[in-house]
Amino acid sequence: MKELSFEIKKTLPNGLGRAGVIHTPHGDIKTPAFMVVGTMGYVKNLSNDDMQDIKAQAMLSNGYHLRGKSAEIAKVGGLAKYSGWNGPTLTDSGGFQVMSLGSGLGKVVSMEREDKVINTAHKDRLAKVSDKGVDFTDPFTGEPDFIGPEESMRIQCEIGADIHMAFDELTSLADTYEYNKKALVRTEKWAERSLNEHMKLRDRLGYRQALYGVLQGGRWEDLRRSTAKKLGEMPFDGYGLGGAFLKEDLGDILRWCNEELPANKPKHLLGLSHPDDIFVGTEMGADTFDCVAPTREARHGKLYSKSGEYNLRKFHDSPLPLDDGCDCPTCKAGYTRGDLRALWKSGDAEKKKEFYRLASVHNVRFIIRLTENIRESIMSGRFDEYRKEFLKNYYG
Repeated sequence: MKELSFEIKKTLPNGLGRAGVIHTPHGDIKTPAFMVVGTMGYVKNLSNDDMQDIKAQAMLSNGYHLRGKSAEIAKVGGLAKYSGWNGPTLTDSGGFQVMSLGSGLGKVVSMEREDKVINTAHKDRLAKVSDKGVDFTDPFTGEPDFIGPEESMRIQCEIGADIHMAFDELTSLADTYEYNKKALVRTEKWAERSLNEHMKLRDRLGYRQALYGVLQGGRWEDLRRSTAKKLGEMPFDGYGLGGAFLKEDLGDILRWCNEELPANKPKHLLGLSHPDDIFVGTEMGADTFDCVAPTREARHGKLYSKSGEYNLRKFHDSPLPLDDGCDCPTCKAGYTRGDLRALWKSGDAEKKKEFYRLASVHNVRFIIRLTENIRESIMSGRFDEYRKEFLKNYYG
C-alpha cells in the first residue's frame, strides 16, 4: 500500500535545515516547498492547468470548510481525484477555524481557564474549549456544532488527503503561561486520541493517509521542548509547527521544537509565506510551508518582485514588468504593471476576474520559485550566500 516516506538529500551545517523529498501516495514533494492553499479543494482563481504551469507541488485544503462534502469526496476516491489536481494534498484539522472563525483569533475562551485575560465578551463567544473538544456556533448557519479529535479524524479520512493534521488547541498571544500549560496538556491528549482514531481509518480509500502531530506551546521554551519530546515519541508521520507568537520569536521556537523532534520526519510550518519567514523556517528545520497571503495579497493589488512588494495603485499606464526576469506565465505573456492595474480598476467583472488569476499566478509562482532556489542553494552549499543576497534585494 502506498504511504508517506521522507528522504533527506542534504543538511545545513546547523543540523536542522535540509533539502529532501517527501514521497506521498499521489506524488513527490521536493523540499523545501510551498503548498498552495486551496481551501475548498481548489485554489481560488487558479485552474489545475495554472497549478501545473506555476510548478506547484502540493495543495493544502481545509478540513472545516470541506466537512459537509467529506462523504461525497470519499465516494470519488479522495481529495486528489475530487479536486482534479491529482497531486499531493494536505488538510488541516479544522481546529483553527472552529476556535476563531467568525470571532477572530484570540477571542475563544476556554470553559476551564482561570486567568483574568478576557479575549471577548461572553455573549459574543462562538466557541468553547473543553477536554472533549470544541463546542461552537457555526458562523454561517447560526447552528450549534461540535468537533473533537475523533470528529476531525473522521472528516479528514473521508476527505482523504495524503497528509492530515492532528486536532489541537491554538492559543492566542493574550493567553498566559499558565493557560498555555493547560492547553498543551489538552493538545497532547488530543494528539493521542487523533492517532488512535486515525489508525482505524487511514487505509479506507486504498492508500495510507499520513498524520502529522501539531506542536503548540506559545512563546515559551520549556513548553515547546517538552511537547516536542512527547509528540516526538508518538508514531506520527511528521509534524506541524503552529501557534501564535511574535515574528521575531519564530527562529527560536522552531529551533526548540526541531532540536527535540525526530530529524527523519518531515515538518510543516503552518500559515507563513513571506520570504524572511521561509528562510528562517528552512534554516530551523521546516520542510514545507503554506499561507493564503500570496493569493489574498494579489487580489488586493500587492505583487511580489525581487526588489520587494509593491502596490499596483501606483503604476497607472506603467510599462514596467511585474518583476524583471520572472518566469511566471503572466510575465511570460508580457503583461506589465500598467496592464494589470487597468484590468483591476476597469469595473468590468470579467476583466477583474482575469486580473485575480494573472496576479495570483505571479505571486504564487514567486514564492514557489523562492523555495526551489532555496533548495538548490542547500544542495550546492550556497544557502547563506543566497539568503543574504535575496533578503538584501527584497527588503532593501
